[in-house]
This record gives sequence, C-alpha cells and structure tokens, in this order.
Amino acid sequence: MNIKRVAIVGGGSAGWMAANHLGAELSRDPSIEITLIESKDIPVIGVGEGTVPRIKETLQKFGISEIDLITRCDVSFKQGIKFANWMDKEKHGVDNFYYHPFSSPYPSGFDVNNYWLSQRDSLEYSRLSEIYLVAEANKSPKHISSGPYSGAVDYAFHFNAAKFSLLLAENAKERFAVKHKYETIEQVELNSDGSIKSLIYSSREEEKFDFYVDCSGFRSVLMERLAVPFLDKSSQILTDSALVLQEPTTENMEIAPYTLATAHDAGWIWDIPLTSRRGLGFVYSSAHMSESQVEESFSSYLGRDLGFSDLRKVPMKIGFRKKFWEKNCVALGLAQGFVEPLEATSILVTDFSAQLLAKNFPKTTQDCEILSEHCNRAVEYTWERVIDFIQLHYFVSDRRDTDFWRDCTSNENMSDVLRERLAMWRLAPPKSSDFFSSFDIFGVENYLFVLYGMLYPTRKGILGPGEAERSSKLIATVNNNSQDLLQKLLPHREWLGKLDAQLKRAAR
Repeated sequence: MNIKRVAIVGGGSAGWMAANHLGAELSRDPSIEITLIESKDIPVIGVGEGTVPRIKETLQKFGISEIDLITRCDVSFKQGIKFANWMDKEKHGVDNFYYHPFSSPYPSGFDVNNYWLSQRDSLEYSRLSEIYLVAEANKSPKHISSGPYSGAVDYAFHFNAAKFSLLLAENAKERFAVKHKYETIEQVELNSDGSIKSLIYSSREEEKFDFYVDCSGFRSVLMERLAVPFLDKSSQILTDSALVLQEPTTENMEIAPYTLATAHDAGWIWDIPLTSRRGLGFVYSSAHMSESQVEESFSSYLGRDLGFSDLRKVPMKIGFRKKFWEKNCVALGLAQGFVEPLEATSILVTDFSAQLLAKNFPKTTQDCEILSEHCNRAVEYTWERVIDFIQLHYFVSDRRDTDFWRDCTSNENMSDVLRERLAMWRLAPPKSSDFFSSFDIFGVENYLFVLYGMLYPTRKGILGPGEAERSSKLIATVNNNSQDLLQKLLPHREWLGKLDAQLKRAAR
C-alpha cells in the first residue's frame, strides 16, 4: 500500500522539527499529506533551549531566515559550553573552568596535541581555540557585516523553546502545507500484523493514517502501544532529576555567548542566557541529594532563597527505545529517548533522527521492513555513543569530594566502546580514525576539548623534528587571532541591540 497520509503525534520542538524535515523532503510529491496532531491538555516540556552549529544547516534547509529566528525567539548566540567546577577545587581552584567551544583544536589543520601534552602544565587546552578569549570577553561571534548564518567564529543559538516551536510550526504550515489539528488521543488501534491502524480521539472520532511519527514526549503513546522496550541507561549516567527555573534579566546586563554548566555536589546547573531572561536547570541525582539539599544548593547558586514551589520538576529517565522505527511508526524527541541536556543532546538527536527518517522515508508500507532495519541500527549506535560522550564528562573528572563524584568516577558501567577508547587515549591522543562511523555525532574534536579540558592523563609522545616549533607558532597565531577578534567584535548584547535598532528603523 502506498503511503499518502502521515500523522505526527505531538507538537513542541520535536514534532514541528519532524514536520519541517518531512515537509522539505516530501513536498516534491503533492499527493502526500502530513498532519500534526497535538493536545491542548498536555503541556510541552520546553526546556531544550541550547543548540549546536548543525542547527544552522537545518534551519537554512527549512527556509527559515536567521533574522526571523533572532527577532522572534529571544535568541542569543552560543559559541560553546563553559564547564565550571568540574575539577577538584583543591588542585585547580574554586573557580576552575574549561571550554568546549564550537571550533577545532587543530590550528590550520595541524595536529598539535603531541606538543600540547608536553606543555599541559602551562597551557590550557581551551586556548587552542579563538573562541576561548572571545567568549570570556562576552563578544558576539558575528560582525555587523556578517551574512546570514555566518560569523567570525562558529556559533549556534540559545532560544526560547516555546517561541522556537511556534516559528517552526508557522514555517511548516505555510511553506510545506502541513496540516495542524488539536485532538487528545484516547486509544491507538492496531492492525492484525501489529502495525498502527488508527487513532481514536477523546471526541470519539477515529482517524486512519498510513504512517505515524511519535513525538508525544515521555508518554510515548504510540511506541508504548507497540510495546517497543525502553533501554535503561541510568547505571551509566546517575543524574535523574532536574528543577527548571526562569529568571528575568535587565537590558543593561551583559549576555554571555555560551551555555554555563556549573558542577555541584550531585550534578550540575545549566545557565542559558536569552535577551530578556535566563533559563536555569538544576540537574541532580536524587540518590545523592535530598530535596532540602537541592533547595539549599540551588538557592546558593542564585544568591536568594528558593523553594520547591517556585520550580518545575522534570524527571529524567535516561535511555532510549530499543527500536526507533517499528512497523509503520517512528519515534522522535523524548518519545525516542532522553539523556540529560549537558551537550544540547535532545535537539541534536531529534534533528539527526528526523533527517534520517526524511531521507529514508518509505513509499509503501512494504518498504518499512527494509528501511527500518538500517535506520534502527544507525539510531541505536548514535544513542550509545551519545551516552558515552555524556558519561565521559563525569568519569574523567578528578573530583572525589562527594559520594556522587566518587560513584561517577569509579563507575564500571560503561560501554565496551568507551572503555576501549579511554584505554587507547591513555597511550596516545584521540584521532579521527578512532571514530569510524558517520553516526558518531560527537567526534574527535569534541572529545579532545572535554578530555584535555579536564587534563586526561595521556602519555606524552616524542616530538618530531620541527614539530614543537611549528606547533608553538600555530598556537601563537591562534592567540594573535583571538586578540584581533577582541578588538573587532562587538559585545554580545550591543550586537543584538544594534540589529534590533536597525530593524526598527527599516520598519518605519
């Protein structure tokens, strides 16, 4: 049977991202109808407010202008993540930090890691990127003259998740003719072969589609009905709860061009700056911190007393569905899986999976069996490696000051792949050939910044003739380029303010 009617169950960023990916890919066939169904009774989680540079390519594919994104979604720029207090405070100071920037640690493409290992006591690894000084000075990544989705250094975005979803929705409906309806699903009917036959709404209306995309969040109403098992990964990543808060800011406050991830006794705090507020999340392990301790620790971070009544709690079930694609149904977003948002993983994996589906979308229901096998292998591999990368942040820390950090750093529950890689990286620095799959969405450069930001003990190698001199000169060039950018780039808030003023003048 030909697939002509597609249902996306659930809105939010995941649902509307799926709608745009499918709309962009399937719009060449006008006979295919895409309908997004969401319930007014079920709130959207809406805490994914950070992205990685891949999002720029996706938004351009959707036809969304950067100006619209910035002006409509309270956007600030993100040049990377600043990790504070992830290391032993006695050894590295109470204000220790490192960056995972959106850039390469290979100046002019040259591998300086062998040289850096000989200088590690005097040279912070983060300084192999121009972004280090640019971000520390709260500078914009873009010149006033920079074109859309381009800048002096690479960047992604922070945005208001609810407004971002609205922008995606508008684009999907206007550009790709995606239909939109509000209904609450009461029942999911199956065919005799176990595939999904129809949806029954609370209004008692029954509606049939040929293919279904489950974007219903943690409820995962379609995949649960199909009895697709959930693979629990909580033994690898110990955090299981987050408390979410929004704090207003004033127009004269500087805007940091990075996500701040500050470690505490049983987890970490995200701090995401937007133009008019900060989005904060206190991520923790409930097995290692009581509610009173959480309240005290979060209050200390904010500098004011805070009660649980002020906060929204998000339970974090770490893991993913054994199958991303079952029969005539695919799961995306939280319905597919979840890992705490340390590296903006939620939107990243959703974007990757939605694009994978769009590029492999079946023409007939008979195609599903063949295509799903390939896609399931790809998505499972991606999730396993994402779990590896997040666990790495905890495992390689030298903090041992609380039970949480002792448990994280002694945790033997890890994948064989991560175990093997960590053993290899004690002998020599990571290299691109260690990442042999295109489904490793975190690659060698990501690992280098995290490993050596936390001084992973790789054995020093022998420097070849001229290697030290060339490496030293290239690193000096990075520093000189950084100093030049500091002079030429505007402060982050000033750049955003000038854009706003320019648009207001043009509108008169």
